Amino acid sequence: MTRVAGIVAVSTALVLLAGCTDEGPKPNPTPPGPTATASPACPSPGVTLTAGQVDVAMGLRAMRVEMVNCGSQPYTANGYPTLQVLDADRRHLDVAVVQGTARISRITGFDGPPQPVTLAPGARASAVVVWRNTVTDANVPATTGTHLAMAPAAGQPVQVLSPAGGVDLGTTGTIATSPWVPPA
Repeated sequence: MTRVAGIVAVSTALVLLAGCTDEGPKPNPTPPGPTATASPACPSPGVTLTAGQVDVAMGLRAMRVEMVNCGSQPYTANGYPTLQVLDADRRHLDVAVVQGTARISRITGFDGPPQPVTLAPGARASAVVVWRNTVTDANVPATTGTHLAMAPAAGQPVQVLSPAGGVDLGTTGTIATSPWVPPA
């Protein structure tokens, strides 16, 4: 027997002996099953609010907020979402909230008066939140919020949204929202 053949024979024997135990053959491990990911709870009154990307241009900020009917019944919105600007500790900041975007900037498709929007389960509607990052008085500290406390309508539960980059109001102290509109 050649030296190489001997090494191969000894190596094979060692591998075979290493697999011998009193436990017998082991079954292949069962691969883990799919994990269930919990869907977010559908808050009362059956809609969720989600902040979109903040569009920035020369001091004007605009952010779409999407409302999705996550419930099992139709939901009707007629009017404006409620809105409060909160700091990093979720304390209310003293800013003016205006219904209608025209005081800050006209937003095509969102400038009209409120109209009833009925959402079937799974359907969506949008509103736009606008503000300006303008400093008109260097002696007044700029206002910057971190979160928005929003509700689909007055008297409904608030949901907290956290726009990327925060809500940098400068010294304007004003933020505005459009009414809810159906998808175009």
